[in-house]
Amino acid sequence: MEIPFAMAHPAIYETVERILGRMSRGRLLDVPSGRGALAESLIKMGFDVSCADLYPEIFQLENVENLKGDLDGTLPYADASFDYIVCVEGLEHIENPANAIREFSRMLKPGGTLIASVPNIMNIEERLRWLFAGYTSHFKPLSKEVQAEYVEIVGSMEEIAFHINPIGYSEMRFLLEKSGLSDFKLHMDKAKKNSWRFIPLTALIRLSSRFTSKAKRRRRWADELNSNEILLGGNTLIFEAKKQ
Repeated sequence: MEIPFAMAHPAIYETVERILGRMSRGRLLDVPSGRGALAESLIKMGFDVSCADLYPEIFQLENVENLKGDLDGTLPYADASFDYIVCVEGLEHIENPANAIREFSRMLKPGGTLIASVPNIMNIEERLRWLFAGYTSHFKPLSKEVQAEYVEIVGSMEEIAFHINPIGYSEMRFLLEKSGLSDFKLHMDKAKKNSWRFIPLTALIRLSSRFTSKAKRRRRWADELNSNEILLGGNTLIFEAKKQ
């Protein structure tokens, strides 16, 4: 059997595995499952893993359930089917992340855990890139020329390559809470090598925030947006949330 290769950065998988490593084993959905690299690791950890993907034909694991599932639609599982749902490299590729998060909540058992990643569009480097270029490194303009380059690589499976929905901390938290998911923990994939260069600027950002009242900072999630995980974090934010 061909060993499935990772379709996300290994540091993201390692963080997900570390989060799940401290939890009791149970039934888990990996969506989108890609070629099965993460699912393979989670099976070895002792989880009962099911998978779903818009393109199940690319899946490379044998004897593992892998159904066709569209995150913009209704996923093929009953209510309260899973103890855990993992969504890595998914939400930024779809038109309607709110629908996907509602589906995750529907399929989770009460007390179940969602682990979902999104590109970190709010770290200091991305904020500066947006200021000077008008876009972040994860969400570059999809001109016809860029689309053609991606199509040469992935063919008709353009959803695999296109980042179309820049969803950050504030949007994710709102959608999670609206869908009955809370008790948040925030993780990053790995620290950026040169983040120390921006410490003076991040200190200035945090200092300026202190001139705002505590009540306003709480209402605007200002302290969270200026946390190390976001402001000095890596390329990816990983949310851990529980269904109430």
